[in-house]
Amino acid sequence: MQQQDTKELVFRGGVVGALVPLMVLVAGLIYLSVFERAGTQPFWACAWLAMGVGLFLCRDRSAYCESLLRGMGNHTATAIIALWLLAGVFGKLMMAGGLIDGLQWIGASMGATGGVFVVLAFAICMVFSLGTGTSVGTVIGLGPVLYPAGVMLGADPTMLAVALLSGAAFGDNLSPVSDTTIVSSFTQGAQVADVIRTRLPLALSAAAICVVIFLLAGGSETALAEVPALASGNALGLVMLLPLAVVVGLALKRRHIIEAMFFGNLVAMLCALVIGAISLGDIFALPAQRGESTGLIENGIASVTGAVLFALMVLALTQVILDAGLMRRLLDKANDSLITSRTGAETGIVAVTVAASIPLSANAPALLLVGPGLVRKLAEKFGIAPERSANLMDCAVCTVFFLLPWHIAVAVWQQVIAASAAEAGVAAPSAMASFFTPYPWAMLVVLAISITWRARSSRKQGTHAQQAAGGGNHETVLAAPAREV
Repeated sequence: MQQQDTKELVFRGGVVGALVPLMVLVAGLIYLSVFERAGTQPFWACAWLAMGVGLFLCRDRSAYCESLLRGMGNHTATAIIALWLLAGVFGKLMMAGGLIDGLQWIGASMGATGGVFVVLAFAICMVFSLGTGTSVGTVIGLGPVLYPAGVMLGADPTMLAVALLSGAAFGDNLSPVSDTTIVSSFTQGAQVADVIRTRLPLALSAAAICVVIFLLAGGSETALAEVPALASGNALGLVMLLPLAVVVGLALKRRHIIEAMFFGNLVAMLCALVIGAISLGDIFALPAQRGESTGLIENGIASVTGAVLFALMVLALTQVILDAGLMRRLLDKANDSLITSRTGAETGIVAVTVAASIPLSANAPALLLVGPGLVRKLAEKFGIAPERSANLMDCAVCTVFFLLPWHIAVAVWQQVIAASAAEAGVAAPSAMASFFTPYPWAMLVVLAISITWRARSSRKQGTHAQQAAGGGNHETVLAAPAREV
């Protein structure tokens, strides 16, 4: 986040020069994705090159370097790292405990194969992300388990992968402990409880659209034909659902997410030991020789190292964009020249939030960029209730953000899915699969319908009020219902 006393960065070439580092990063990521080489570790070089280009284009290199360091060291970065380290260990413990076998047993015994399993995976990710409020933690913690199990049960690899990302996006959008929920509510002066209550129909509508898509397109004919030949799994592995319940339960009780994940790790270790899936030596032990792994804890942390380093570099570039003031100038210009009505204001809130989220690697900073000034001013000017403006912001920031490969959530998702597929020996989806994630597209449709419906509803209320008042001034009458939530 940009500090009040931070000197604004000036680039050679003005606005175009300020955009060049981002363009370099995006070009590199798209290039790697097109040639099926996407992943957080391959993305390191792209981020390094983008940082270097910005250094030579910025007129004050010392200020540029300080901006990079500020981005790497802010609260968002430290929270991400701490959470991911625990989520990485959690995922390894869940795998070692046999949850994949447990899910296979459910699929084989209850017929939850193909598209049905994709819906089940989507629902599990929805619940986990709703409780924890973290999309990336959901992907890291559950992806290594749900993805291999689903492919083995006849799920289409691409649809299953985007179902996991969709479920993660759902919780990021709706969870009361999500940073986007907290930031959108705070910046608009709304109560979190009211925001969640009024956002629920929007999120559930988008989720319902996703369920239909997953049921219709979630199965793979080729993979389904091979399901009977696979092992039927082991019901004992379902014991590993208990750690999942512990994490969600603690998070819903408003315990700190780091605390919830740590206790989830401990319960996962205990459950895996009790059922005999692992031994104490598997968790931590002196390796036979230098360089070998000390056990599941080290393996879990190592699994997210690539994502952590990429996140640090991209968060540094995000801070540079904020300190350059580029996005604020563009958004203020759009506000001054394009928005003239309440419907236009609601559409504008969605549009500027989406625009702000495109270049930024994390969605909470995008909300902090547009929320306190531009969005709140629009809401007050056109009589939009705080809950409504908060919902429009939060839903909008959970759309395009979950489609583009340079965003941290998508980049981590790509790595987790690719690594899980390689480790389990199953098919992996295309690196461009994120563009087909249903939840963001469904939410865009839901937002468009919501804004259109409210515009028509306001016009009807205005017409009825005019008739009751004997044909008074239409503009005056429209002001009455303007603060509908």
